[in-house]
Amino acid sequence: MTVVVYQTFQVKQDNFKEGIENIKKIKEYRNEHFNHTVEILTPITGHDHNFCLLATYEGLAEMELQNKKMFNDEEYLELIGEFFIENIVQGSMNTQIFRTMNDKKDKKEDSK
Repeated sequence: MTVVVYQTFQVKQDNFKEGIENIKKIKEYRNEHFNHTVEILTPITGHDHNFCLLATYEGLAEMELQNKKMFNDEEYLELIGEFFIENIVQGSMNTQIFRTMNDKKDKKEDSK
């Protein structure tokens, strides 16, 4: 089953331009070097400086494998280190992990 990681965070107002550029680099790097897709979600309503990274993996095991690869990659660690320290409000990151529902029909429904 597909696993989706939904990470919200608030970009510091005084580093807004740099923060946006950094998160774009993180997205590009992850999409090019790791086996998952990353999207940046921007606010339409609500607080203007709240953003979201949406990462999609083939499954939970794949998510674990890709996370291990990311945290062993020095270039990636430099990108996220700068992002966490300089560009987001401390304590504002919230991570949720979801899986997609199985589309298989119930056996009882098939026999009708």
